[in-house]
Amino acid sequence: MEIKVLDSVKDTPCEVLVINKFQDEKTSQELANTFAVEKDGFEGKFGQTYLLHTLGKIPADKILIVGFGKKEEFDANKMRLAVSKAVKKLQQIHAKNACFDFDVNCDYGKSAAIGALIADYAFDKYKTEKATRVEEITFAKFSEKDVREGIIFGEAMKFTRDLANEPAEYATPSKLAEIASNLDGITTKVYDKEEIERMGMGAYLAVGKGSAQAPKFIHMKYCGKNPKKKLAIIGKGICFDSGGLDIKPASSMLTMRDDMSGAACVLGVMRALSSLEPDIEVHGIIAACENMPSGTSYKPGDILRAKNGKTIEVDNTDAEGRLTLADALCYACELGVDEVIDIATLTGACVVALGTNVSGIMGNDEDLISTLIRVAESSGEKFWELPMYPEYKDSLKSDIADMKNTGSRQGGASIAGVFLKEFVNGPKWAHIDIAGTAFLEKPQGEFISGSTGAGVRTILNYIKSV
Repeated sequence: MEIKVLDSVKDTPCEVLVINKFQDEKTSQELANTFAVEKDGFEGKFGQTYLLHTLGKIPADKILIVGFGKKEEFDANKMRLAVSKAVKKLQQIHAKNACFDFDVNCDYGKSAAIGALIADYAFDKYKTEKATRVEEITFAKFSEKDVREGIIFGEAMKFTRDLANEPAEYATPSKLAEIASNLDGITTKVYDKEEIERMGMGAYLAVGKGSAQAPKFIHMKYCGKNPKKKLAIIGKGICFDSGGLDIKPASSMLTMRDDMSGAACVLGVMRALSSLEPDIEVHGIIAACENMPSGTSYKPGDILRAKNGKTIEVDNTDAEGRLTLADALCYACELGVDEVIDIATLTGACVVALGTNVSGIMGNDEDLISTLIRVAESSGEKFWELPMYPEYKDSLKSDIADMKNTGSRQGGASIAGVFLKEFVNGPKWAHIDIAGTAFLEKPQGEFISGSTGAGVRTILNYIKSV
């Protein structure tokens, strides 16, 4: 989809002119007021749509009216949803181009562009019959700067969604390393197995032992002109999770290509930074590997030594993500950064607690957590803080090591957070569990089934706010 911006689209020929209607107000088009509002009683409740032919009375062939609801309740998030709704309607009527002329008092260009690109998304790379797409849309009145930023965000989400939707045969650790090494404006160092061993990452290495795919530890770096802060973002990079020797049921493995959604998010964020040019130093870190069963797999009862020297008894090989994150957190803390944010499809317990609309968040600094929750809300995502009480650590106790890698199923998401905290030393830290929000089994809101690009908008907006 190509997105353009004009000061006015009044005289611009197009297939569909998209306008809005607030409840208890008229639209900007008399045709719409006469036929949709007065004759058919179109109210303009949020999300409602009405399509009418213009019969050549204006340059557009059709008018699509989108309900914006009550004016006092309208905001940037509703603009994103409304544009997404409009684009999906345009797809249904097979429109190739449209002009959007909204009568609003704020510049919602960024949200409008993000909404358009979310709705335009389809992962049809492997299909012979491609999805119906709108080829071009033009926004009136919005600033080019805001729309351009929205396009950067939307493209970052698309990149992330594509990568997490790819089958594991494509999105291997080596492929993630290749992608990271070719990002514009980013310097990348990829560590192979021997280098990872020398760094003492015994927890991470154990997870990848059973796979024919070699592990790749990826460190990307972006540096603004006058960086005000140093931030590390870590994405869980399990390119396929079979569960290892504690193997998952077959049905639970069907979507396990998405277990690198955190890594895909980090790659999407790093890809966007050279275009956004924020004044910050950002380190993107991925400990990429596969968790597979074989004669060389790590086993229940094994004792692993993490980068910081702490020992871990393997209680369950399917609790592998936290092992890779443990060493990645140790590595990040040694970079002298101010803050560390990790994002991971970590626990089924988080899905049980919060469902598929809300991601869990926890960490060691309340200011960082509350800021990320606030930024998420304004970005169109939802984070909910989960507790990390000291009592949760009791279920991680081991008789033969410093800790186990799993504890009780009760409070499982929080227990995983308590485990990760053992490998954070120095920086402020937040852990985001996107197990429920990263990948949808059926359409939800503006998203189709599959990857959602969870976390991309929030992290990019957080980076911009520094």
